[in-house]
Amino acid sequence: MVRETVAITAYANEEFALALRELRTYRRISGRDDQIALMVDSERGVGRPDRALEVGRAVDRAVLPVDVRVELAIAMSGARLDLGQTARALQELDIPELNPDKAFSWSPALFAARATVLEELGREEEAAQWRRRADIAAEALGMGDADFEVLEVDEIEEIDLPEESDPHEQIDAADGSVDDTAEDGSEEIR
Repeated sequence: MVRETVAITAYANEEFALALRELRTYRRISGRDDQIALMVDSERGVGRPDRALEVGRAVDRAVLPVDVRVELAIAMSGARLDLGQTARALQELDIPELNPDKAFSWSPALFAARATVLEELGREEEAAQWRRRADIAAEALGMGDADFEVLEVDEIEEIDLPEESDPHEQIDAADGSVDDTAEDGSEEIR
C-alpha cells in the first residue's frame, strides 16, 4: 500500500523514474496489475515508448478490471503517438468499452483520448464530435466544470465580539474537565 501511494504521488509529480521503480515493487509484492496503465505511462515519461508497449502487451487484458483496461488502452495509445504510429494509436482505443451512447466513469478520458488521436490524423470534424462527447459524458457524470456563483462584497461590517472569558476556562471546557473551585477558592460539593 505504501509503495502504491509513493508511486502514484511520484507519477502525479512527474517523477516517472521513481514512480516506475515503486510501481514495479508494488506489482512484485502484491501480484496485482491494477496500476499497469501508470507503469506504461511512466515508461513513456522516461522516454521509452517501445518499452511502454512491451509492458502493456505483457498483461492479459481480459482479466483486468474494466477501468484498468480502459486506462491501459489510453496509455498504449499515447505510446503509439510517441512513436509516430498515429493509425495504430487509434486502433489501441478501439475497445469494447468505447460506447459513444453511454457514459461510464472512464468515458470522458477515453473519448478525449480518441479526439486527440483523430486530431493528429487530421480528422478534425470527427475529433470535435468525440471532444463534445467527452464533455457531455463528464457533465452527465458530474465531472464537468461547475458553475461557481460570484459574490461581490459591497462593504464589510465590523461587529463587536464579547470579551473573551478566562483562558483557563476555555482550556478546561475544551478538554472536558470541570473546575470545581468556587469563586472564593473553596471546592463545591456535589
